[in-house]
Amino acid sequence: MASDQENSQDANAPDDTSEKEITRGITIMKSIIRDRDKAVTYNVNWNADNQLIGSNAAKLASYIGTLVRMHILITATRWSNKELGSAKDKIWTEILRSFNIEDTTIRKKYILQLAGKRHRGWRTFLTNKYLKDKEKKFVEYDPEYPVKYAIFITEEEWVAFVAQRRDENFKKVSATNRERASNPTYAYKKGRLGYARLEEKILDETKSDATSLPPHVLWKEARVGKDGTVRDDVQHIYDECETLSQSISTAEDQENRSVLSRALNVPEYPGRVRGKGHGCTPTSLYKNPRRRNPSNQEVMETLQALQAQVLQLQKDNERYRCMEKCSSQLKETSEKASINCQNKFPEGISSCQLYLSSPTYRLVGKGKVHNTSGDLLHHRPLPDGHLKVSVDVVLDKDALLPIPDIVSETTLLRDAIGSFVAWPLDLIFIDDEVFAQGSQQLSQKIGSRQKNKRDLPVTYLPKKGAFVPRYQISLETLVDSSDMATAGVIRLLDMEEDIFGYSCTETIGKEDLEHIFRHQELGVGVIHTYIRFLYDNFMRGNDQLSNRFRFVSSSLVNKALICREPDSCREYLVKRFMASSTNNLYLWPYNSGCHWLLLAIDPLKEVVYFLNSIDGEWTNYPDMKQLVDTSIKVFRSQRQARVPRTKSSNITWIKVQCPLQRNGIDCGYFVMRFMREIINMNQIEIPITYFDEYKCAHYTRLQLEQIKEELCQYFIEKRLISI
Repeated sequence: MASDQENSQDANAPDDTSEKEITRGITIMKSIIRDRDKAVTYNVNWNADNQLIGSNAAKLASYIGTLVRMHILITATRWSNKELGSAKDKIWTEILRSFNIEDTTIRKKYILQLAGKRHRGWRTFLTNKYLKDKEKKFVEYDPEYPVKYAIFITEEEWVAFVAQRRDENFKKVSATNRERASNPTYAYKKGRLGYARLEEKILDETKSDATSLPPHVLWKEARVGKDGTVRDDVQHIYDECETLSQSISTAEDQENRSVLSRALNVPEYPGRVRGKGHGCTPTSLYKNPRRRNPSNQEVMETLQALQAQVLQLQKDNERYRCMEKCSSQLKETSEKASINCQNKFPEGISSCQLYLSSPTYRLVGKGKVHNTSGDLLHHRPLPDGHLKVSVDVVLDKDALLPIPDIVSETTLLRDAIGSFVAWPLDLIFIDDEVFAQGSQQLSQKIGSRQKNKRDLPVTYLPKKGAFVPRYQISLETLVDSSDMATAGVIRLLDMEEDIFGYSCTETIGKEDLEHIFRHQELGVGVIHTYIRFLYDNFMRGNDQLSNRFRFVSSSLVNKALICREPDSCREYLVKRFMASSTNNLYLWPYNSGCHWLLLAIDPLKEVVYFLNSIDGEWTNYPDMKQLVDTSIKVFRSQRQARVPRTKSSNITWIKVQCPLQRNGIDCGYFVMRFMREIINMNQIEIPITYFDEYKCAHYTRLQLEQIKEELCQYFIEKRLISI
């Protein structure tokens, strides 16, 4: 009796889970983590419907579950919550490090949707195991904390999760869903295989040349048991689908309901295709998206395109108004402008260079200025502040005339070659005057060295008027007067071992200098020359700066070499890092193929500062990020550093809120100025909001012109160009 009484008392007691746990261990995918640290990645395949298949599909799905448990709280109730954005980005970044997946929107969306399913499954598992009894009813007692999953769940998080699950509203929803799923009419019988891998298995077994199967065929196969028999009601639905498919066109199937939904007499849910599984959408299946309302982003893009068209129309209108205004000015100032001999220019005809100040200050052509009394332009007096010039050479084929020719209706400078036009006085430079200024500055710099060579060169700014790039003008004159005016002639600049960790020679051609003069996209030769300028003028002879800042060669590590020779790139970076004995900040101008950005790497603290002038993320450059992370880990291993387990796989990347460019050309100039300002501040740590002394939304054109002036002055001082 006592024994029976004890048994009856124990019948309502909670199950003892302290000894009895699930037999399998915690899934943390150690093999993937070990391979990731060795820079080993896994290939994955995708079918015609953009679904994950292949031998590594299950491994990736399990790894996604591990990452979800690590980065997403179990108290997160809505997967679409924007607060989860940072954690989702971490999951996506970790997956890119171990699996070869294209970093595209469609792939990221698929993976994160799959992660959402894993998160819901994780929460459901915890609920069924710890909060419900064997009859799937919520227990009344307080469930114990699952110690087994302590690495994923804190005690505070568990308490909050239990409170969520015990909410009466949740219990009602849970009961409804359980009842709906408890007795399906057509039960799925393929376990964890999934529709995508089931389709792959069928195509492999039948050795079919088809790339996909119709949804109703897959639906039927997914309901075939191990014995191979097909239930009559399942076969009936399949036969009805076959009949409907003969009478309904694909377009009608797409616009309304699929044949499978019609045969089952169930609604079609948006964004999914019944019988195809996760990831397959009407767009991927029918190769023609359903009609839908445009998104906010699409509306904004359309609006921006319309605004651009309106802006272009306004510019065209302003140009024609300018032509009419010039015509009226010519009539009103006929007597005043009858004498145009300017004291600033020598009387008569002189060779000159022609500049424009908008949208950028630049040299656009060469010609001759006619400074004679009473000179007329096409039988009309010249406007105030202008002189008559003849155009001989055009250097910028897209340059507009300052004042359109109202007689010939010419608006482009290239169409005015051999004819006369009116040009503003402050944008005309006499060749002799320019050459004299350049020669005078050149003799001053070469004849006497500065007392402190590390001082920054002083950029010449006139007391009045607009900025005049004197060093650029002088250097361009020297180039035109030297052998570099001939195509193929180059100059060599020695790069000492202390700069990049090895001795090398940088090649400078005329096209490199033309990029500076015309404010065009820069090549690696110009970037490296500016690094040599920073080394000579800031770091040489200054032990503090030279020991604190180092450079990484863009010639040895760039996107092309990372893809073609990743091992050599990693070896160079590790060797560069090993050369440091104290905290160093390595400045690496990285070229992604069409864009320059700057990485500032502190390998000892394992911190990477990311400075991108187009406001992009480092996840847009997975090859570069993987190389840096792997190199730091190898560096860590070679110096036998002990790192806490929590940080062993985490290298800190910091996106610095640096100034942003407003066009597609300035990235190289921004990178040069970033390096100059970082060294000038003499700090290893870069604030996330950038340095207060240099903080701004965008660099002005003057700030970029100062960088170009320093470069041109350096070319002159190094005697790279001589007559």
